[in-house]
Order: sequence, then structure tokens, then C-alpha cells
Amino acid sequence: MEISLTVNGDTQSADVEPRTLLVHFLRDQLGLTGTNIGCDTSSCGACTILVDGQSAKSCNLLAVQADGAEITTIEGLAGADGLHPMQQAFHESHALQCGYCTPGMVMASISLVEEYPNLDADGVREGLEGNLCRCTGYQNIVKAVLSVKK
Repeated sequence: MEISLTVNGDTQSADVEPRTLLVHFLRDQLGLTGTNIGCDTSSCGACTILVDGQSAKSCNLLAVQADGAEITTIEGLAGADGLHPMQQAFHESHALQCGYCTPGMVMASISLVEEYPNLDADGVREGLEGNLCRCTGYQNIVKAVLSVKK
């Protein structure tokens, strides 16, 4: 099936098999390997991206479902002027260790603060409950998100 979508500001058109998961399209066809594959069951959140500004687990979407959508991956966040504020907050708050979950955690956090500008620590923990990290214990992740909240 022919699809066309905007990925990190660039229009992409491709012929994909109807069963191709969006995460595989991004990684294998577009070479955007910052979106990680963790569990393949939508339980871990390592594959989280933004679809039309809302966080979505790309292992749970078919590429054809994203036809016409605007996709942002971790590679699309930093600009000429530096890191996205959430990336900078994760760096400054030491909110990462091995880094495997970090791209998905950053993307989910961006969507979370956009949707809920008056977050507190409990709200961050609840909002990120679908994104798992085995290394950090979450304290610094919560600190990072709260430092960026609107």
C-alpha cells in the first residue's frame, strides 16, 4: 500500500506491506533508529513517538494507519539552536542511565506536559506509567518532567 506522511518535518512516501508496524517502517525504511523496539506488546513504551502531537506507541500502530499523519521521533526534536527543552531537562536531571527507554520516555513526557500543564509528581508518575525504565528508579525522570512543565 502507498502511504504518505510527514516525519520530522519531511514528507515521506513509501510502498509498505499492510502488516508493517510503524516502528519497523521508521527504523527499517527511514533509518530512524532512535525509536526503540522493546517488548512488541505496547507494554514498555520504548517505541513511543508523537503522532499529530500526541504520544503513541509505534509498535501498536500499522504504518498504513499513520498515512497522512505528522510523526515526530526523537531525531526530530533537537534543532539548530540545541536540544529540545525536555531533552535538556533529562540531561541536566540525570534522568537516564542505559538510555534504551530514554527516547520513548522523552516523547511521552513532551505529550504529557502539553496535555496536562499543571502536573505534580504523582501526575507525572501516573502519566508515564506505560513507559518502563529498569535503571533509574524514576525519581530523576519525574524531576526532569516537572522542570519543563508549562
